[in-house]
Amino acid sequence: MVKYVVRLTPIERAKLEESISKGRAAASVLLRARILLKADEGDDGPNWSDEKIREALDTSLSTIHRVRQEFVEAGYDGALYRKKPQGRQFRKLDGEQEALLTVLACSAPPEGRKRWTLNLLADKLVELNVVDSITSECVRLVLKKTNLNRGLKSNG
Repeated sequence: MVKYVVRLTPIERAKLEESISKGRAAASVLLRARILLKADEGDDGPNWSDEKIREALDTSLSTIHRVRQEFVEAGYDGALYRKKPQGRQFRKLDGEQEALLTVLACSAPPEGRKRWTLNLLADKLVELNVVDSITSECVRLVLKKTNLNRGLKSNG
């Protein structure tokens, strides 16, 4: 395993010591700050081994390795703070569009069909210019939230 060398500048060291002394940051940030301070191989740093840091701070070696790596690759802020999630999925349909989909699913199916399929509903929403594109899985998730039971004689 590659060992990433941490060398803190005096300014970075002062910031880390100040945040630890105040203790007002999240526990994960304080732990990462302590790891960086103990792993510092600069002139003023203690240059502790990973095993010694693990024992002193009661954390795992993989956490220490990850903090060292993030400091070398992403810098000071990258090592201290967690990355924000980037895979956030936004809703494809708003409430009005979901209501339209529900009404469409409850209506009579197209000619030649016995019932609506998810693909037919998705295609119909695109055809009606409700959305530019939509998957059948998105249609399924929206309809799953409703109390519809197409198998019953009376739905209401």
